[in-house]
Amino acid sequence: QVQLVESGGGLVQAGGSLRLSCAASGVTIRNYAMGWVRQAPGKEREFVAAINWFGNNNYYLDSVKGRFTISRDNAKNTLYLQMNSPKPEDTAVYYCAARVATKSSIHYSGDYGYWGQGTQVTVSS
Repeated sequence: QVQLVESGGGLVQAGGSLRLSCAASGVTIRNYAMGWVRQAPGKEREFVAAINWFGNNNYYLDSVKGRFTISRDNAKNTLYLQMNSPKPEDTAVYYCAARVATKSSIHYSGDYGYWGQGTQVTVSS
């Protein structure tokens, strides 16, 4: 059974830092492109960041470029999202996901078939 379990969320002040982790079981993440998606209350889901198999061709949502960094540790079967200088508008539930299809671009959420349960990130001003 595939499980993706996010952790590291919580309350952080604007300008601080936070690192989200996504531990995988039942699936070897080195075989997949991986991504982070967020959803804030009343807003549409946003694809925040994605990383390919080799970790050398990453995607970032424009609003997080230069502040967030996606990375993977295949040996630990874990995905990360380093959030530096978060802003109140980054407040959302953050989900990690594994890409199981290649119908579209790496940040097309419809290609992601395995999802975690999400972790809440709240950024205070």
